[in-house]
Amino acid sequence: MKRDAPTLLRPHAIGVRTPLVDGIDKVTGRAKYTADLPAQGALVGLIGRSPVAHARIVSVDTRRARTLPGVRAVITGEDFSAPYGVIPIAQNEWPLARGKVRYRGEPLFAVAADDEASARAALAAVQVVYDELPAYFSAADARAEGAVLLHDDKPGNLERVVEQDFGDVDAGFAQADVVLERSFECGELAHGQIELNATLAQWEPEAQRLTVQSVTQVPYYLHMMLAQTLGLGESQVRVVKPFVGGGFGHRVESLNFEMVTAALARAAGGLVKLELTREEVFLTHRGRPHSEVKLKIGARRNGDITALAAEVVQRGGAYAGYGLVTILYAGSLLHALYRVGAVRYRGWRVYANLPPCGAMRGHGAVNVRFGIESLLDDMAKQLGMDPFELRRANLIEAPYRTLNDLQVNSYGLPQCLDAVEKASRWREKHRLPMGTSLGMACSHYVSGSAKPVHWTGEPHAVVNLKLDFDGSITLLTGASDIGQGSTTLLAQVVAEVLLLPLSRIRVVCADSALTPKDNGSYSSRVSFMVGNAALRAAEALKEVLLEAAARKLQAQPADLDWLGECCVLTGTDRQLDFAQCVQAALVDSGTITVKGIWSTPPETQGGRYRGAAVGSTAGFSYAAQVAQVRVDEATGMVHVEKIWVAQDCGRAINPLALEGQVQGAVWMGMGQALGEENQYHEGLPLRANFLDYRMPTIADSPPVEVTLVESMDPLGPFGAKEGSEGALHGCPPAIANAIADALGLRMDHLPITPDRIVDALQARRRALRRQAKEKT
Repeated sequence: MKRDAPTLLRPHAIGVRTPLVDGIDKVTGRAKYTADLPAQGALVGLIGRSPVAHARIVSVDTRRARTLPGVRAVITGEDFSAPYGVIPIAQNEWPLARGKVRYRGEPLFAVAADDEASARAALAAVQVVYDELPAYFSAADARAEGAVLLHDDKPGNLERVVEQDFGDVDAGFAQADVVLERSFECGELAHGQIELNATLAQWEPEAQRLTVQSVTQVPYYLHMMLAQTLGLGESQVRVVKPFVGGGFGHRVESLNFEMVTAALARAAGGLVKLELTREEVFLTHRGRPHSEVKLKIGARRNGDITALAAEVVQRGGAYAGYGLVTILYAGSLLHALYRVGAVRYRGWRVYANLPPCGAMRGHGAVNVRFGIESLLDDMAKQLGMDPFELRRANLIEAPYRTLNDLQVNSYGLPQCLDAVEKASRWREKHRLPMGTSLGMACSHYVSGSAKPVHWTGEPHAVVNLKLDFDGSITLLTGASDIGQGSTTLLAQVVAEVLLLPLSRIRVVCADSALTPKDNGSYSSRVSFMVGNAALRAAEALKEVLLEAAARKLQAQPADLDWLGECCVLTGTDRQLDFAQCVQAALVDSGTITVKGIWSTPPETQGGRYRGAAVGSTAGFSYAAQVAQVRVDEATGMVHVEKIWVAQDCGRAINPLALEGQVQGAVWMGMGQALGEENQYHEGLPLRANFLDYRMPTIADSPPVEVTLVESMDPLGPFGAKEGSEGALHGCPPAIANAIADALGLRMDHLPITPDRIVDALQARRRALRRQAKEKT
């Protein structure tokens, strides 16, 4: 091994503003996303979709399509062995529909051909006979008496009903000096990730093996579902994750096109590439469900919240997906942000004949938080308190155990409130021009779910570190970097422990033939859980190197000082450089691989009631934010002028990346607040493109000033916890509260579009005219 020249080491790898290690590849175009992968000779895959929203499938005739020139495979739902789904007890979706179609655009059959023209001809040649059934596009219609069931085993078209009571809620309301009630409505959202869905699948007939490369956030879950739906042994499947162009929750479960591509590859006996259009991505959906939220909050004159009651109805679409988790999150995260005397929650997850909803950034709790923070502002006015004062009256002190058995070990919300109050000059808001005002809100989120969806008893996270003759360290992880910067963060953690430059560390992610299993990138789990596993792997490798150096120097490991690029015997001038330490460690053993594992402590895994695991986490993040808006009453247009956000992230391992994540969360929250909404006509999406689906553009985006609060969580790696989702929850209510203050009018329906503002203002004027007329 050639020894490296001495280098001047920076003292720390964490807490340093570090450009992403894969950033150059992305901005130069070297990064290969699924659609960019070499696919010479690949067949073209296409999916045939249902034109009706609800029907029994009488027949699917593929005979003519199979005879067309260039067509290599035609498959239907009968070519799959089992249904799939992310939740083991709620797997009721087939990759291609069997028996019934339940929404317009549902995959029904698929083809693989030599070229796109041949594939499209094959699609057109398939003949389907339907027996149409009544279709339901709202939760109310689907729950109505006599409604036809979408799934025979789900009476009332209910996927899950949740009933939870913690504390004496009725007594809490009786003790309150003020009780407020209000209903809110939040439109359905799509994720809006830039990269289109695509999968490349290779079937090896001789070896009976399948290799799939796809856009997934959860390679392990996809691996399992490929084996399950195709009737394969898991050892026959390999899943590789290329670069992923955003996910935001759209890809946290296995998706139908991935299994369809694999089935086509097997049927054709070769390589198949399937790419979806933007409209097809919207049909695949898995976004935030349309929600109706009814809230009741009671408080004493000093601001103490004595009781909170919430009723939530979510329109979940045609299949289960993450549905039962989403409706449980909506109730679970009523807790752990503020001290609340008692809580009652009722939740209904409802099937409807629309594309399935799923997990979206801030999973489960965003819509309810919008309602709570809006109603708290109304409560503050009723009590004659400043909104900041009301929140401060209900702060908790860590460590803290919530009424629903969630563990809070660190709590930086007080510092977050102080930061945004000062930065926004909140106390001077009365000086703002007419039509301009400030609004504030708070929020929180989990740093990964304390119990995985698929409970196997294995560690929550595993990282392997490989050290070889060249002195490089390869970090092997099954975790997916989907743009959030986890690859960089894991390299920083290892570099910090070993006191080595990042240039020595290479990260290899998400190839089931090479990397250890990881549950995936969802619920902000990677930084906390995989970061902890990387830290422990680095500590194990450091121990191996110290022991080898001690043997070489004929000393004890405890007598050595590890300085990264060299190791020194304390009190002497005897030392080994890093290359010599590596050489000593490789003697007799050769290449060294060490493992780091991490699992959530039992006390963080929630209580023992039904659904208690959802919402449990080893570390909660916290955020506070203030939005400044200007509202034009004539047009209803809202211009967000600036947003101040403070995020309690534990320890900021990479402040540069973290600030970007917080800004992105706020930006997505602004989209939900002011423009984004999926709408349908008889089940047909009306906004299935980026022109009609109104995400904020750069022209709409205000300055977002981020303050990072480091509360140092005792369980996080170096004290770190999540920093990518919590700030999203607070953005819609902060904007809504600013609009309410500017107009003197509470908007209770998201998004708050110009037409809704104008309609509300006109309704108020009519009401005032009626009142004036009645008085005369």
